[in-house]
Amino acid sequence: MFMYKMYNTDIKTNETTEVKEFKKGNWINMIAPTAEEIKAVCKGLKISEEFIKYPLDSEEKARIDIEEDEQTTLFIMDIPVMEKEGNTEIYSTMPLGMLIVRDEYFVTISLRKNKLIENLEKKMLKEITTYKKSRLILQLFYTNSAMFLKLLKQINKETEIAESVLKTSMKNKELLKLLSLEKSLVYFTTSLKSNELVMEKTMRGKIIKLYDEDEDILEDAIIENKQAIEMSQIYSNILNGTMDAYASIISNNLNSVMKFLTSITIVIAVPTLIASYWGMNVPVPLQENPHGFLWIVGASVLLGILAYIWLKKKDMLNKN
Repeated sequence: MFMYKMYNTDIKTNETTEVKEFKKGNWINMIAPTAEEIKAVCKGLKISEEFIKYPLDSEEKARIDIEEDEQTTLFIMDIPVMEKEGNTEIYSTMPLGMLIVRDEYFVTISLRKNKLIENLEKKMLKEITTYKKSRLILQLFYTNSAMFLKLLKQINKETEIAESVLKTSMKNKELLKLLSLEKSLVYFTTSLKSNELVMEKTMRGKIIKLYDEDEDILEDAIIENKQAIEMSQIYSNILNGTMDAYASIISNNLNSVMKFLTSITIVIAVPTLIASYWGMNVPVPLQENPHGFLWIVGASVLLGILAYIWLKKKDMLNKN
């Protein structure tokens, strides 16, 4: 039994339902398809398997691929993904393939379940029709840009929380969290710029048939995407500066601790040095003096105090 789903909108009733057979106007949603599923879909649509396999490469770049012989157009865009590892949220991106076959079928291909396709499936049964394939792509463009914006705001909120914790205590957990968010922003910025090229090419090249209001949807998607790029770059620059500042603070704290420990060592070393001299198994001054021990202890304490005062004046005993 195949796990991919197919939907079709009845033109007369405008109702969208899940179907089992291949017919014109279908939207075919493939999530992590097996080799058997890929063969079945390609056989049903009469297309090459490469079109299905391209978006299944996690490193695939956002682009448009047109195959005139098979009358097939492949759109690949990067979509944001949020995953949980324990109590930590990890942000990354993955490719999503959108395939228009002879203006008869619309296929989406992704590596795993994602919010973008889940939202489209929910809307599909209420608002969206499958026979307007270009409208589906534009809706995905717009929704994807909006999702990037939403997750960017979430990343910024998590950054502020981590920073507030670090103000009171330098915890490795929070520093690693900031490092992870910094990495996520790099992925987001790169993906958003690639998506921008795909959308602008779609706008300029007349690659797909645009229905009424389609250009407005595409323009809105481009605007949302540009806003997401700016936000991602701003947050990334702020986070880079924050990480550099914390690195400097950690280095400064380490230097302060080392300075303090060195100073304490010097203070302790003075009486230790004196005691070691008078502990030699050779004749030494004051060994016949009945008060010699007190003189040596007194001298040790006095020299230790003088060393402490001198180091204090040099600000060598301050850990801050």
